[in-house]
Amino acid sequence: MTINKSSLLAIAVFSSTVMACRVGKEFTRPAVALPQHYRSAPATADSSNAGQLSWKTFFTDPALQTLIDSAIAQNFDIQVALKNVAASEQAVKAARLANLPDLNLQVQGNRNYPSKNSLNGSLSEEFMGTRYMDDYNANIGLSWEVIAWGKISRMKEIALASYLQSTEASKAVQTRIVSEVAQGYYNLLMLDTQHAIAARNLALNDSTLQMMQLQFNSGQINNLAIEQTAAQRQVAAALLPKIEQQIILQENALKILTGSLPGTIARSNRPSSIVTDSPLSAGVPAALLSQRPDVQTAEMAVKIANAKAGIAQASMYPALNITAGVGVNSFKASNWFNIPGSLFETAAGSITQPIFQRRKLKTEWETAKIEWERTAIEFRKSVLTAVGEVSDALVKIDKLKAQHDMTRVRVEKLQSATRDAGLLFRSGMASYLEVITAQGNVLQSELDLSTVEREQQGAVIELYRSLGGGWK
Repeated sequence: MTINKSSLLAIAVFSSTVMACRVGKEFTRPAVALPQHYRSAPATADSSNAGQLSWKTFFTDPALQTLIDSAIAQNFDIQVALKNVAASEQAVKAARLANLPDLNLQVQGNRNYPSKNSLNGSLSEEFMGTRYMDDYNANIGLSWEVIAWGKISRMKEIALASYLQSTEASKAVQTRIVSEVAQGYYNLLMLDTQHAIAARNLALNDSTLQMMQLQFNSGQINNLAIEQTAAQRQVAAALLPKIEQQIILQENALKILTGSLPGTIARSNRPSSIVTDSPLSAGVPAALLSQRPDVQTAEMAVKIANAKAGIAQASMYPALNITAGVGVNSFKASNWFNIPGSLFETAAGSITQPIFQRRKLKTEWETAKIEWERTAIEFRKSVLTAVGEVSDALVKIDKLKAQHDMTRVRVEKLQSATRDAGLLFRSGMASYLEVITAQGNVLQSELDLSTVEREQQGAVIELYRSLGGGWK
């Protein structure tokens, strides 16, 4: 192929000049108002927080760590998210080569039977003595669309931002799964505690019923006391199958989260009140912009929308296209590859300026700008939601501690009252109603205490998740 060197130089200079020009706004993170500190938290300049800890540091229970390990390796939502990351990575690789031209090899053979009254038909019969005309072509064609005004660089931005978005989305999925596994595990420990409470109270009711049966046999109490005490016993007894059902359902849910078939869940014998040995610092709200995967995902969506708006605007500007080809062409197969007789070369360049396309290009640009505004709103919403979730978790931790202290005092007093009622009843100084009332109250208060302790654990886990913890 012979192309004038000065023409090549002119094309190269023009191409580099055009490609260096970018239209549209450069990306900047949308402005968002952030408070200096979280509500219900003291003012601090320290940006370190519990969300920066790895989940193995935050959750120290060995059985829970095993469950989370299994979930990260086998959970289907996480696997799907990782496949999305892999697909985005392939798009980034393709975008890196967007500046290069397309190069294609084409081999083609045609046989055409033209009309006898056509020029080709008459020439075919006159010069070739046949009713048909053959054409054999083999060529390498080059097509280079020099997309002006920064289109290619914007496409690269989209590919990279999409990859980062999918990466952050996979982190967000992992933080959610880690939180759900932890919540389910501690819910299981709470159910174990409640089962033990119900079994212990059932044994206490059995003891009281036996004692009343002896007093009934000796004529000290009537049959009404026996019946009411037996009915009270059934309250504790009915709790056992109910809690056992909840335990099995929770175990099945945890197994599914870990990508396994339903089955039993191993748990440690550590006190259920222990969630983490690390200090629960919330840091400053500004840290959420870089720490929360969902906030980062929303920011990448804004970046993608910004790049698409740049592409839509660039589409209204002129574009340079260069094509070239070299190959062999012949109307006879016998001399198809006869070089240089069958050799041909082509080269062409064009500049296209859109003029009228029924407002299509302007509509696409206006739509892209609206999409940018929408994603910017979604980004601000994600930041506001993140700050709210941290604030909610902090106030829960604070107020649940007060509830726990008051509920524990109530449990201790009712346990003491139950013991006193039993002793007084044996000595004839208290009625059976006082005994069964005390036993019913202590059962409910112990269940309430276990529920409050579970809510405390849930609030701590929610604080960790809302700070972006769980993906490290």
